[in-house]
Amino acid sequence: MFLSRFVGRTALLAAAKSESSSAFSAAAASNPLEQFFEADRNPDDQKPVYGRSWKASELRLRSWDDLHKLWYVLLKEKNMLMTQRQMLQAQNLRFSNPERIPKVRKSMCRIKQVLTERAIEDPDPRRTAEMKRMINAL
Repeated sequence: MFLSRFVGRTALLAAAKSESSSAFSAAAASNPLEQFFEADRNPDDQKPVYGRSWKASELRLRSWDDLHKLWYVLLKEKNMLMTQRQMLQAQNLRFSNPERIPKVRKSMCRIKQVLTERAIEDPDPRRTAEMKRMINAL
């Protein structure tokens, strides 16, 4: 079972890194699976410095559309990090940046908090209920 999972993940990684066939390369510039893997770095390079999580005060200044876009950027980042962590754990390797996952989760929670605050402040109770349902679905 472990071997089949390892081989499956190795094949997934290889598929993500391989070039698309010539028929698909014209239609798509890159393989869509590449977004689940961080770009390879040279091991001799210094450890990159990653940013901090978003503060609620910063998020309150953003529009609904900006928060929506940021939510999906963070979701994509979280999926990439979780995929990378799972693959490395399957190979008994150490995940190099475990501190990034809590930063992403904290930012996502803060986005939900800001959206909930906006929903509560809305004077229309129907719209408030609708916004809360949308927020809880995130």
